[in-house]
Amino acid sequence: MKFRDDPARIRGSIAPVVTPFARDGAPDPAGLRRLIEFQLANGSHGISLGGSTGEPSAQTLVERADAIRLAASVVADRVPFLPGTGSAKLDETLELTGIARDAGADAALVITPYYARPTQEALYAWYATVAREYPDLPIVVYNVPSRTAVDIAPATVGRLFRDFDSVVGVKETTKDFEHFSRVLHECGPKLLVWSGIELLCLPLLALGGAGFVSAVANLAPAAVARMYEAYESGDHAAARELHYRLHPLVDLVFTETNPAAAKWVLAQRGLLGSDFVRPPLIPLTEAGQDRARTLLASAEDLLSPIGAQS
Repeated sequence: MKFRDDPARIRGSIAPVVTPFARDGAPDPAGLRRLIEFQLANGSHGISLGGSTGEPSAQTLVERADAIRLAASVVADRVPFLPGTGSAKLDETLELTGIARDAGADAALVITPYYARPTQEALYAWYATVAREYPDLPIVVYNVPSRTAVDIAPATVGRLFRDFDSVVGVKETTKDFEHFSRVLHECGPKLLVWSGIELLCLPLLALGGAGFVSAVANLAPAAVARMYEAYESGDHAAARELHYRLHPLVDLVFTETNPAAAKWVLAQRGLLGSDFVRPPLIPLTEAGQDRARTLLASAEDLLSPIGAQS
């Protein structure tokens, strides 16, 4: 938990690992272990689990808790670990956040409650409850309005950031780049902001962002990590080159609903035993596979070597 006490060190490419399932839809803990080791072997700066890419709403609370505990044990403090602990229900959110804290997570990624479309005051109350319950665990607000039907306003993030020491950052998954700027302007440079939009990962760094949580890291963790490292070292030309070279993999990941395409590629490469996604999603269709092969052909050199497995 060496990063929990200094969340400012949680920077760079935080890989949002997919949740492996067996062909019959059962959890695949060995597959999860293998994916995390793959990420660490290829230079990802942190590990996340249970965000949108991880299909959390299709899992039981027990399954999510088991995955958090397993991932924490595999990561073993080598890099920061930020599991998603949010739910549409407050009691589940509090329970999973407590499990993450006890498992050794460095921060909890808490999605805005989906479907209900709460007001800004209700969102403040939601996160305030989590922050009061777990003042010793850094909390990262997860804003993804395309999936939740609610957009937490910069002013609300600022209010939470000022009122609670444990609210340290926000993962912004919105294509409104002005929103990124307004959040940072509202809160100042100490707020940690990560991009969840692939093509805004590099631009966010110019505004003072802490890094990104990119689904493409499932396929090309080394390239995504190098983009951050190149920018931070001052080699902006190399960072831009990687940004544009990653475009085909961005299009691939979102060929159909994420994470179907990523799982298909990982299964093709032998990193997953199955490309199963739980309902209401379906595996990548034949048309999707054809498009994925075409996109893959133009960026295959960026795929990370499979490397360490267990």
